[in-house]
Amino acid sequence: MDKMFADKLLEMAKVWDDVLNAFFMKSNLHSRQILVLGCSTSEVIGQQIGQGSSIEVAEMLLPPLLERVHQQGIFLAVQGCEHINRALVVEKACADHYGLEEVTVLPALHAGGAMSVKAWQNFAAPIMVERIQAHAGIDIGDTFIGMHLRPVAIPIRLHVKELGEAHMTLAYTRPRLIGGPRAMYDGERA
Repeated sequence: MDKMFADKLLEMAKVWDDVLNAFFMKSNLHSRQILVLGCSTSEVIGQQIGQGSSIEVAEMLLPPLLERVHQQGIFLAVQGCEHINRALVVEKACADHYGLEEVTVLPALHAGGAMSVKAWQNFAAPIMVERIQAHAGIDIGDTFIGMHLRPVAIPIRLHVKELGEAHMTLAYTRPRLIGGPRAMYDGERA
């Protein structure tokens, strides 16, 4: 790794730390809820999605996220790319808790992406699932994690809009508000 790339990674690591601090403050995740991560490491380094998967970027991003996930007692689901139908790496405990069906595929650098490969290597008991309904999400590089979020997704607006060269969106979810004009919601009871 050349010095310029290493310096860029160091700078991104600081931004990522700020993003994680703000995200976890605003997302209000509770124990055993699910956070889905979609990340194009190619986009982070300024290449077209799927064209420059970077293990170095994944190695920089995943450990601080895993640390926070473990501190909060939540589950992390890492979405792979379209070459594996956006299947996700999850801990077996997550699949057991939510009754998720395991599928047979292994993430690879060019079929799943660097982030799903690193998740597979770093999770205690990784398995792959085809779909999930996560409580919050982080999408780095427009990987389209929306299919894996519960309705209703609420954007989390941060001062940072990009990580490296990749556009970044964050969201949490809330239960649907149902009913008509007479319906009441939390805090409205008279």
